[in-house]
Amino acid sequence: MKQLTGLDASFLYMETPTNYGHVSSIAIYERPDDADYDPYLAARDMILSHLDIAEPYRRRIVGAPFGIDRPYWIEDPDFDIDYHVRHLSLPPPGSDRQLADQVARIVSRHCDRSRPLWELYVIEGLESGDFAVLTKMHHATVDGAAGAILTTLMLDSEPDAPPVVPGPLPQAEPVPSEREMFVRSIGSLIRRPDRTIRLQLRLAQQFAEAARLQGTQELIGATRRVFTGARRRPRTDRDSVPATPNTAAPRTSFNAMVSPHRRVAFRSVPMERIKEVKNAAGATVNDVVMAACAGAVRSYLEGRDELPDEPLIGMVPVSIRTGAEAEVWTNRVSALFCQLPTHLADPLERIAFIHDAMAEAKTDFDLLPAEAMVELAEMAPPALAERAARMSAAFRITDRVNPPMNLVISNVPGPRQPLYMRGAKMLHYIPVNTISDGVGLSITVQSYVDTLDFGLVADRELVPDLWGLCDLCVDEIEVLATAVGI
Repeated sequence: MKQLTGLDASFLYMETPTNYGHVSSIAIYERPDDADYDPYLAARDMILSHLDIAEPYRRRIVGAPFGIDRPYWIEDPDFDIDYHVRHLSLPPPGSDRQLADQVARIVSRHCDRSRPLWELYVIEGLESGDFAVLTKMHHATVDGAAGAILTTLMLDSEPDAPPVVPGPLPQAEPVPSEREMFVRSIGSLIRRPDRTIRLQLRLAQQFAEAARLQGTQELIGATRRVFTGARRRPRTDRDSVPATPNTAAPRTSFNAMVSPHRRVAFRSVPMERIKEVKNAAGATVNDVVMAACAGAVRSYLEGRDELPDEPLIGMVPVSIRTGAEAEVWTNRVSALFCQLPTHLADPLERIAFIHDAMAEAKTDFDLLPAEAMVELAEMAPPALAERAARMSAAFRITDRVNPPMNLVISNVPGPRQPLYMRGAKMLHYIPVNTISDGVGLSITVQSYVDTLDFGLVADRELVPDLWGLCDLCVDEIEVLATAVGI
């Protein structure tokens, strides 16, 4: 039995009837030239042959009575592979939009907390003749970086890799009774004041050391800028929009309470094209991606006659994983907030703006003790954290105040070498993120070998033309290419 960290548990606490804590991915595979190849059996065997090393697939949640303590992981005593691995087919013609609609329906359902928090769907019937594998896994289980590690572990690096012989599985644990969990939770609560004091002392030492190195005022300023998107200084008089000192972002149509229903859209672009733009612009790949997303959102809002005069605020997840963690299957992620150049019409100015804004945000983020930012989640009372999320939803708080950010933009580096599932080559690795009340749009970009895959997720009611916005993201790459003269 292993207790969830405060950060892991926070992804459980955030869930309401309309907010989901899981994240997903769509892998598109080229069907091998073998009439006997069965994608469903291949996927099922892939999971079973790696269960010994893939702990997230085996463990399930056991909650504390009345939510008085953080939940625990146990080895599922009733693991059922046929519940988790599922098989379906699209009706003809099997277009990308049909695939996206099917994915949207699947991700619009909560994971069953009485089982390990994941589902895998083998989806056939694609008009290309290929097949897709949708993996849906709760964020409490792994973050993006850990998910990439898990994917690499499960798949083969060669098309003709020999079968994997699994090792022995850990002994399954019986589901503890409420009385046992109550006794365990009381013991944890008794020890909590001591743990909290030690944590507070450690946090105080970390912040004191950061203040000594950087100066107290600089540390305070960096903290404010990281979590509001405020700028150190304006680039030019033309774009010197005042940073929002009250941490509020301008409201848009997708900044409202979300419904239970989602939309999904995806497109792909060659990585080589992104690199050509970044080289010509003297920028980074991430700058090009962020500028393209900002330009697409600008065009989308302008077309709806609701473009704010001030820049939107994007939340950018940041991995703080070092590779030296004793526990791999947990969350090691933080975030920074960044102004997006949606207020600038010139694409060259947009890419210059985002280059400066992201450089400043990363500089500020590096000033903060990253470990301390994660450990702060350990201090949240479990029952209070969960009730706060439900209270916010019940009173529709996000409809009454401006949100701290407008959308999530995430750029995830993926595998650089081709991966295979029992001989089937993966062609695309499309991310499907989550959204929440007040932030009804998420754009995630994942690289894989020589391709960049855009995966957009939005509330079905708040962003009715998500495919149009997705097309704008790809079109904006060419807008930037033209602007830099290539």
